[in-house]
Amino acid sequence: MSIPRKPKVDTWYEDGEDGRSFRIVAIDEDDGTIEVQYFDGDVEEFDTDSWYQMDLTRVAEPEDWSGPFDDLEADDLGETYRSARPEDWNGPADEMDFED
Repeated sequence: MSIPRKPKVDTWYEDGEDGRSFRIVAIDEDDGTIEVQYFDGDVEEFDTDSWYQMDLTRVAEPEDWSGPFDDLEADDLGETYRSARPEDWNGPADEMDFED
């Protein structure tokens, strides 16, 4: 049984029926519709009556934002790790002239 909840844009839910996570991307109060985007990128629209009948659980935003982008390569995510090397380090002594 679902608990009545007022939809809010950018809120994440999990559908108890199929276990898929989604976030609300738009609410059209004039049309009485709620547009959601599932983690895998699919978009769906519900009318308000259907929304309040759904078995939903509010969940935290996924840490992995790349779900809708199934064709990304590792280097598409940007620089996520860079090792520290001494040749990259600068310090105050680097600017000093040690000659007499």
